[in-house]
Amino acid sequence: MKKKRIVIKIGSNVLTRQDGKLDVTRMSALVDQIAWLRKQDIEVILVSSGAVACGRRELTIDHSLDSVEQRQLFSAVGQVKLVGLYYDLFREFGIHVGQVLTMKENFEPGEQYRNQQACMTVMLENDVLPIVNENDTVSVTELMFTDNDELSGLIAQMMEADTLVLLSNIDGIFDRHPDDPAAELISEVAPGRDLSEYIQPEKSAFGRGGMHSKYTTAQKVQKNGIRVIIANGERENILVDLIENKQNVPHTEFTPYGIN
Repeated sequence: MKKKRIVIKIGSNVLTRQDGKLDVTRMSALVDQIAWLRKQDIEVILVSSGAVACGRRELTIDHSLDSVEQRQLFSAVGQVKLVGLYYDLFREFGIHVGQVLTMKENFEPGEQYRNQQACMTVMLENDVLPIVNENDTVSVTELMFTDNDELSGLIAQMMEADTLVLLSNIDGIFDRHPDDPAAELISEVAPGRDLSEYIQPEKSAFGRGGMHSKYTTAQKVQKNGIRVIIANGERENILVDLIENKQNVPHTEFTPYGIN
């Protein structure tokens, strides 16, 4: 019987504190939940932001760098720290992890696409959890993904996942600005429903994404028959509660095409 397969994207705002430092406590809590998912015989692919934030806190630069140089430098340093932390945390559960650094061109039809797909397939077949991120050291300007929301959507489609979970620091999509006391969470989005009037243009504090990118990704992935959930990664036990279908767990779910 084919295992369920879930792609989980954790955004920078979930993994970083207000001061920009990595929130190791929350990171550990999410690792605990992913370990629980695997015990339920669910395959997990993790798309994790946070490398640039990690690197920025590691280095003190006394001279100016342009935006590309900053991204290359901080991501190169931060990616080592981020994956090292994941390695240590998952090792407590006896879970092996492997790093997959990718670029936009790897999703064009052809040999690179097939090689990347084959790499993650053999990792899953051998019980290794893939941790995916953009290769920021070489992906600059037009070569970059819009953000890790777009990347996670492409991974979900490439690997024929059942579900894509986008974890942010907000519960989902609201019918007006979330700060408005009258705002209500939109819990379900049927195929073809247009929510563009509700989407705020702001980007996240520490990442490149925002709700607009999550909505755009969710629409594309939904059309490919994959369920998409936008939820708050800061909520305690959010992944377990979502998978167990507990009542009253705030989130926005995009019902895939072909599902009644």
